[in-house]
Parts: sequence; C-alpha cells; structure tokens
Amino acid sequence: MQFVEVEPTFWVANLIGQHDIARQARSIRVPPVRYEAMREGLNRVRAFAQEHQASVHMPRIGAGLAGGDWTVIERIVQEELTDQGVPVTVYDLPGQNEVRPPALRGPDAASS
Repeated sequence: MQFVEVEPTFWVANLIGQHDIARQARSIRVPPVRYEAMREGLNRVRAFAQEHQASVHMPRIGAGLAGGDWTVIERIVQEELTDQGVPVTVYDLPGQNEVRPPALRGPDAASS
C-alpha cells in the first residue's frame, strides 16, 4: 500500500492486488487478481480512512485486466469498508452503465 497526498484533504491509495498481467497469465489460466492481497490492502485503506474521517471513491478495482470477479471483490469491499462504517462510492468507467447496489453508494450517490 502507498498513500499519496495530492492535497491536504485528498489522498490516492495505490493498492497492489495482482500478480502478473492478464495476457501473460492466460497460458496458465490463473487470473492475475489476488483477492487476499486486495483484502489486506482494503483493510489498510479502512484504517487510513477512519483515521482521516474520509470516504473512499474508486472504480471497480481488480475486475478489468486483473481478471477478477466483481461479485467477489464487491463482497470484500463491503466487508472491509462499508460494513466497518467507511462510506464508499464505486464508479463505472464511461460506457459501463450498470447501476451500483445501494450498499456501495455514497450518501449523495442517489442524487447523481
């Protein structure tokens, strides 16, 4: 984990949650995503967010080139962050129109 301060109230968390890249890993049929590494990283994000009274905003981490299953990752996000009181908003990139479940929306996401 690496936390980078962009502004006094804006931080970026860099989480390494995969080993290798998808195109190289296909030959052995193991997706590069490492769910336990993601869980450990999100646990650290939770501690940081709670210490700084911050919310978390992120894309669907691990579900793109890392080959992860979003339903598994979403459950990890819920267990490590939202169930522990950290507000989370998950953003879809342009062209991805699936609506996020209410549990993973921020308090003002319903108005957007």
